Amino acid sequence: MSDPGERRYRLLVAGYAVSSYGTFLNLVALNLYVYAVTGRALAVGAFMAARLAAGFAAGLAAGALLARRSARSVMLTANLAQAAALLLLAAAPAGARTAMLFLVAATVGAGGTLFLVALRSSTPALVGEDRATWANSLMVSGRSGAMVAGFASSGLVVSLLGYTAALLADAVTFAVCAATVAALPAARPRPERAADPQPRTRLPAAVAALGTVPALGLMVALRGVDALGSSSHNAALPVYSTRLDPHHPAVFVSVFWCVWALGNVLVQQVLRRRHARGGRPVGARGFGLGTIAMSAAFVLAFAGLPWAATVPIAVLAGAADGLTEVAYTSHLQTLPEALRGHAFGLSATVENLGFGAGMLAVAAALDTFAPLPVVAVAHGTAIALALVFLARLTRRRSTLRAAAPDAARPPFVGGPI
Repeated sequence: MSDPGERRYRLLVAGYAVSSYGTFLNLVALNLYVYAVTGRALAVGAFMAARLAAGFAAGLAAGALLARRSARSVMLTANLAQAAALLLLAAAPAGARTAMLFLVAATVGAGGTLFLVALRSSTPALVGEDRATWANSLMVSGRSGAMVAGFASSGLVVSLLGYTAALLADAVTFAVCAATVAALPAARPRPERAADPQPRTRLPAAVAALGTVPALGLMVALRGVDALGSSSHNAALPVYSTRLDPHHPAVFVSVFWCVWALGNVLVQQVLRRRHARGGRPVGARGFGLGTIAMSAAFVLAFAGLPWAATVPIAVLAGAADGLTEVAYTSHLQTLPEALRGHAFGLSATVENLGFGAGMLAVAAALDTFAPLPVVAVAHGTAIALALVFLARLTRRRSTLRAAAPDAARPPFVGGPI
């Protein structure tokens, strides 16, 4: 690419992919380390809860933080903080490791959320609003490959190199990402604004951002329910895989996620080519349809079908997952820049809440029920809300057309539907 902005963004996405590898590596390695240090399964659950709670709180604060600081400084600080926390844990004496683990949980949870909110909200400014779909697709592709690599290598890294080496490698990935963020140009000083005589709290500011676009609040709610559905298949996959093959329980999980990633990468290629040819963005309607396809595919993955059917189902799940993320992110990026950080911060909070609540509910349900009905209920809820969302969009489109019968296509503030 000849455009310096796009070159810098590609470098940033490469750094993000490296740090995403570290994130997925530590999802496995840190949980194992918590259990090795404490010897208690309850501590593993508490560690995950602390991580999710920190991400939840960071989502609430992200909009206000980005209103005061540049996205570059937020991304840089988030990566350096995570790298520093992991280095401190690796160097901590035995007596201090338990306390350090929960400091790492909070730092990684908050840092990951703040980085992603800052990246998503600043993408249009980095590459231009007309290139946002291309940029989001590139970002999702990098993270999908990193997820598979992180999950696939975590067991080998811990087994062959040990926990200390895994923590150091993880810290290096965040340092690499910080270096790519540092390569971005410094933000221009923001003009001074008159003080608001009636200061608003963070959450109402975020809610006000959603209120600027019709059905956007419902869209964010659907994203939260989708996160609940995601928690169901993430929790149920190890159980289902063990039931399929008790002697090789990792086979189904590994193959499923590799094929899922393939579907995700393929759809990103299609989206980028579509954008290069001047095609319209997928929009909110694509997000709703993609959510239905993705949820249905994840339910079918637990139906006990033969591999010949399961593989294309996993490809569909990955493709629909990638499509919905790009459509959702691109749609929120059509908000005015001043509101974007608040909207993405609230979205991150809703997603963390959905995923965390889902993990608790699904873990309890799997003690009693088989994986298929548990996943079907969680993803069925997402499908039901997606149908409501699509009906709302259709009704709005019909209303606009009836109000402007001579218009070839009614305008829609906030992106195409």
